[in-house]
Amino acid sequence: MAETLKLTPSAAKRVALIAQKQNAPAILRLSVEGGGCSGFQYKFDLANAPDNDDSVSETDGVKLVVDPVSLDLVGGSVVDFVESLGGAAFKVENPNAAAGCGCGSSFGI
Repeated sequence: MAETLKLTPSAAKRVALIAQKQNAPAILRLSVEGGGCSGFQYKFDLANAPDNDDSVSETDGVKLVVDPVSLDLVGGSVVDFVESLGGAAFKVENPNAAAGCGCGSSFGI
């Protein structure tokens, strides 16, 4: 089985803020879809609850959930929230990615 993911305190804080504004549970779902300029792209959504087969990790009371198929592609990754002059976004540091794009939202294996 692939390694679980980690959510940084910065990302957990941002998810908690977004969830509070939307009156939703502080659960971030990371999934992988085909597409993007490098073959796969990351997708982030708030979830109401983890699914039975999800991998779940928790940081500062915020859960990060990933389905088994996506976990095969992103296992061992760290999800961070970064702010820069170019904007603010969730960033995935994926040790499985052999290639990536400039925007950081897609990757190749």
